[in-house]
Amino acid sequence: MSSTMTKRLPKRAEIPVQFQWKLAEIYPSNEAWEADFARLKDIIGGTGEQAARFLDSAANLLAFLQAKDNLGRLVDKLFVFARMHKDENNADPGYQAMTSRIQTLATEAGSALSFLVPALVEFPAEQLHAYLEQEPGLRVYERFFAEIERQKRHVLSAPEEKLLAESGEVADAAGAIFGMLDNADLKFPNITDENGEAVELTKGRYSRFLESKDRRVRQEAFTTLYDTYSKFRNTFGATLNASVKSDVFYAKVRRFDSALQASLDDDNIPASVYDRLIETVHEYLPELRRYLRLRQKMLNLPELHMYDLYTPLIPEYQRTVDYDQAKEMVLAGLRPMGDEYLSLVKMGLENGWIDVCENEGKTSGAYAWGAYDTHPYILLNFQGKIHDVFTIAHEMGHALHSYFSNRNQPYIYSGYKIFVAEVASTVNEALLMEHLVQQSTDPKEKQYLINQRLEQFRTTVFRQTMFAEFEKLIHQEVEAGGALTAEWFTERYLQLNQQYYQPETVVDPPVGLEWARIPHFYSAYYVYKYATGFSAATALSQLILKEGPPARERYVEFLKSGDSDFPLNLLRKAGVDMESPAPVRAALEVFKESITELSSLTGVALD
Repeated sequence: MSSTMTKRLPKRAEIPVQFQWKLAEIYPSNEAWEADFARLKDIIGGTGEQAARFLDSAANLLAFLQAKDNLGRLVDKLFVFARMHKDENNADPGYQAMTSRIQTLATEAGSALSFLVPALVEFPAEQLHAYLEQEPGLRVYERFFAEIERQKRHVLSAPEEKLLAESGEVADAAGAIFGMLDNADLKFPNITDENGEAVELTKGRYSRFLESKDRRVRQEAFTTLYDTYSKFRNTFGATLNASVKSDVFYAKVRRFDSALQASLDDDNIPASVYDRLIETVHEYLPELRRYLRLRQKMLNLPELHMYDLYTPLIPEYQRTVDYDQAKEMVLAGLRPMGDEYLSLVKMGLENGWIDVCENEGKTSGAYAWGAYDTHPYILLNFQGKIHDVFTIAHEMGHALHSYFSNRNQPYIYSGYKIFVAEVASTVNEALLMEHLVQQSTDPKEKQYLINQRLEQFRTTVFRQTMFAEFEKLIHQEVEAGGALTAEWFTERYLQLNQQYYQPETVVDPPVGLEWARIPHFYSAYYVYKYATGFSAATALSQLILKEGPPARERYVEFLKSGDSDFPLNLLRKAGVDMESPAPVRAALEVFKESITELSSLTGVALD
């Protein structure tokens, strides 16, 4: 695929088949999907009969838990197929409808099974222990039972749990509305590119324009994007407000002290880990500002603006790559992971795991996803930049984490916790970066790559921690009885940007609206895990490079572990203690050293 960007965003049918993922490997046709959908309805309808006697014997309990797992596997497979087809083109009404139908049926499934945990909470512990002795097959569920015991304070009665389960679609409505508005309905005007030609602005192209050497293009893209979001700011404000209120409501109902505590509890993460991340990043804000001073000097600008933060500092080294080159770079960078890992990466790159190109209506950004009974899939919006090479490595890390987990854990423990979800992706990025820097013989290329490393820190540690701080503020405001409006969001978000970026950067007021375009804010308290994951990954990648096979084997065992233990314990076994501030500090010391290295290589002195 050529890295040259066409002026008009292509329609889905215009994308060559070799650049499309193979969803037919999940279901060969919509008719096959419909058949399983009907089967799922029948299974859900029959759960009531099993529920009446599932605790009567050890055999009944095992049979019911296995049936529950099989139901979950079927829901996942149906949902992944429908939703990923919808992500190909969010304006397609057929897949909109299929996605909505499986969401509704998944809610019904959750409702039908909602009695399970309350019943196990009330079930005598000595009787459950006897069942475990009688039926060896139940022992796979021991961790499941232990987690119910740990969390039982937050488990409600069976009728209450059923009501909460049935409210699932309502709880997700704000995020769904945001997604449709942001991906399907929101259209941006044309801007004038570097060649003086009118080009449609899209979210995928926005990042490309912010990297432009032409400052006018950067400013025009920035202004045009936020002018468009500003026209819908009250709608975006209402959707985010609804999402936050939903988070707070469910936390209160389940007797948590806060939405933060509720969010962290499933991972068994103490709130101190979240707060310590913010505190540690604040300690290093002087280093961020030192980098911003270097950026201003290297760009030879009278002042640095928010739209100047993404353009490469080495303008004479503007490398573009086609997709085949990108794949080879990823494979070379991941060589320290060994032959087994590399063979799986190559299989994914060559066998229809990846949807490569941006097209009209396609969901923006990138993700890795799949079901227990499928291989992983990756959505990209490839633009032919070095950033896209790192995105492939990043999403392949997610994909192989799922691949290893699904093939080494039973379904109930295959879904690794969110806290560790960004570790595997970022280890891949770190290994790729180390490879590219070390093998480079071009001084300009080396400077460019160190700039990319600095940008990874700025965008993943500093920026995501700023997002995390914003999430804490907006939830605390609701918990304190305050009101969230578009104006409130914008004012607080602008203040945070000023705290992080001033005085070295002119914090342009339009950036105050950036909150309106961040989909992760609809998944409460997710983004901090990018920063903690990046820090853990920095440590793990260094161990792999320095120790070789022993560290690699510990790391692959981590990938295979899924949810078989608490995230903090899994990371300790791999070699990283995230309850200590040490990994974050160690990562930010690499950031500090990289600033000095780039300053030395370029001859641009810092104060």
